[in-house]
Amino acid sequence: MNFTLARFVFQFAVSLDTASTRSNCKYLLLTSKKRKLTTAAIPFTHTSSEELLVVVGGGAAGVYGAIRAKTVAPKLNVVIIEKGKPLSKVKISGGGRCNVTNGHCADKMILAGHYPRGHKEFRGSFFSLHGPMDTMSWFSDHGVELKTEDDGRVFPVSDSSSSVIDCLLTEAKHRGVVLQTGKVVTTASSDNAGRKFLLKVEKRTMNLVECIEADYLLIASGSSQQGHRLAAQLGHSIVDPVPSLFTFKIADSQLTELSGVSFPKVVAKLKLENVQRSSPYLTQVGPMLVTHWGLSGPVILRLSAWGARYLFSSCYKGMLTVDFVPDLHIEDMQSILSQHKIRFAKQKVLNSCPPEFCLVKRFWKYILGREGLSGDTLWASVSNNSLISIARLLKHCTLEVAGKGQFKDEFVTAGGVPLSEISLNTMESKIHPRLFFAGEVLNVDGVTGGFNFQNAWSGGYIAGTSIGKLSNDATLKNRGF
Repeated sequence: MNFTLARFVFQFAVSLDTASTRSNCKYLLLTSKKRKLTTAAIPFTHTSSEELLVVVGGGAAGVYGAIRAKTVAPKLNVVIIEKGKPLSKVKISGGGRCNVTNGHCADKMILAGHYPRGHKEFRGSFFSLHGPMDTMSWFSDHGVELKTEDDGRVFPVSDSSSSVIDCLLTEAKHRGVVLQTGKVVTTASSDNAGRKFLLKVEKRTMNLVECIEADYLLIASGSSQQGHRLAAQLGHSIVDPVPSLFTFKIADSQLTELSGVSFPKVVAKLKLENVQRSSPYLTQVGPMLVTHWGLSGPVILRLSAWGARYLFSSCYKGMLTVDFVPDLHIEDMQSILSQHKIRFAKQKVLNSCPPEFCLVKRFWKYILGREGLSGDTLWASVSNNSLISIARLLKHCTLEVAGKGQFKDEFVTAGGVPLSEISLNTMESKIHPRLFFAGEVLNVDGVTGGFNFQNAWSGGYIAGTSIGKLSNDATLKNRGF
């Protein structure tokens, strides 16, 4: 009987006593109304040489890790348990295109700098073991043609996340990885010897509880509280999760009426009154977008990531200072405005914005309004003091952050299992042997641009490699080598 049938096919037969059930049966039937636990005999064929890896979570890190473990150790039994649809975040990421990784960060020191949580730890061996180029090679070798866009983001040429999903699921099936969906691992403990994991798996739609004994456990459940609970049950501490990578609500109705206006490059600085410590990362440079509730775009998302915990403690309130013309000094801007006033003295200010500022008309009107200037005012009537004020406003425009913007499923959280409690060169727990972690279940998060997925690929690959090697060593030991 093969592994899948032996371990996962239900065959209800005669009842067993409790002791017999504990030693031979891997499943328990739970009735939902009275919550009575009943048992049924399930024949189980299992030899001592067969080891089992259970992967909690069918996301990027879990599937990638499972494939890698099975690749290194083909005789290892690998089962992924996923409560929802596998690779759901992969499907919606990048607007459905899947931002696989970032191709502009070959240097691991530069790459590590894109992780608000993890930027110090990732300077070591983590990306040396499996970095962006390794990820790109893996997908290319498995039939997914990739392209690198100007900002470094890497997408499949198809511009469809289905290409990535199909590749991973096909490879998992080819390797013999078993995928179990609609199930949740609710509890995890170890036997007295600390060599086996005892897992309780619930399938609520069938009121069924399965008790599984595993040799290795890889928790790759993303930001789900499920993974945090399992880690805590096995002795780990948890850094309380808070949102990261979110947009800002801005208390300025006139600004939010400009929804859709974008800026290719701004310098944005976030100041939080209740935060004593100042961080250089709370100043970011990049594109920005006005939305109907506030501000978004890469520069805002990066600020939210680096300031995630500060913003949480400040109830998501603070002041944002934006330089809308970062490539010009304020003195040059004043000079440009003065010359523009002379040249276009008889034109209305609204209809004649200095082209050097590269501002759309709607936003130019907003700036004039904040300075109390009517759009019908002629340039000849604008005072020199107003010109100075306009220049200052464009260089130091203050906006009140009134809260966190709308949540999106593809965004991440800051928090999870501390990196200090795992070995990054193996992804194994320092607290419990044969327990591994990968992905967002750890206290790691990256800024936008493919960095969160790269953390998943790297962690999954390293954990899978480590588990595979351990399983191979155990197999050789059992054979007497």
